[in-house]
Amino acid sequence: MAGLTLDAGALIAYERGNTRIRWLLSAAFDRGVTATIPAVVLAEVWRGDARDAPVARLMKWCRIEPLDEQRARAAGKLRRSTAGAGAVDACVAIGVRERGDAIVTSDPDDLRRLVGSRIRIIQI
Repeated sequence: MAGLTLDAGALIAYERGNTRIRWLLSAAFDRGVTATIPAVVLAEVWRGDARDAPVARLMKWCRIEPLDEQRARAAGKLRRSTAGAGAVDACVAIGVRERGDAIVTSDPDDLRRLVGSRIRIIQI
């Protein structure tokens, strides 16, 4: 696997102390796998208070993927071509498809429609 991308469900699970996501990340980091948090996902879960502390600590070990104009346009096109897709999931899918990452999510069905069958989805 090229890397590991975390969606909002994965970050929320991490924040809540979910043992599966913590084990997955630990195993990935031990193997030198890079974890990516799309900036749009961070915007979705960040509250700006003390409850963000676990995610803030995790961010030190992860790559934060920016959302630029090119990626935003590609995500918009993908969202419009995928029935029921949301903008955040489409932004996540664009980066995952570019890198060939596995994705950690609590909502595999929505992301499967956006990334296709070649991308590994790990459900939390």
